[in-house]
Amino acid sequence: MTEAKQQGGGASASLQGRVFRPATAGELAEAVDLAMDYRGDVTLELVSGETVEGYLFNRESGSENPWVEIFPVGVSSVRQIPYALIRAIAFTGEDAANGKSWEAWVSKKESERKAEAKRIEEDARNRGLL
Repeated sequence: MTEAKQQGGGASASLQGRVFRPATAGELAEAVDLAMDYRGDVTLELVSGETVEGYLFNRESGSENPWVEIFPVGVSSVRQIPYALIRAIAFTGEDAANGKSWEAWVSKKESERKAEAKRIEEDARNRGLL
């Protein structure tokens, strides 16, 4: 299960396309943690054979019966699934955060703010306010 860490994966490496089939409760908890940090859809394979694709957004891992909550694709309601029913977690959706650093986001926002300030200044000059 810790293959992502063994292959040098981490916060900057995308999990897109990976499938985790945890063998222990600890490995399942680790896979759920990875899925919580993933910014794309995952597909849960349940012990019943059912698959649930969607965005995993919440979990309760500290209780006697831990569970996850997912927004299933094409459904308007949230689904809660106990850890005990999860056989595998596949990272099937595009990771929207892959390759995007905080620094790049800050730089983009700063550029946008400067462009907006310039536009406002030009508008004020055109109106004779400056």
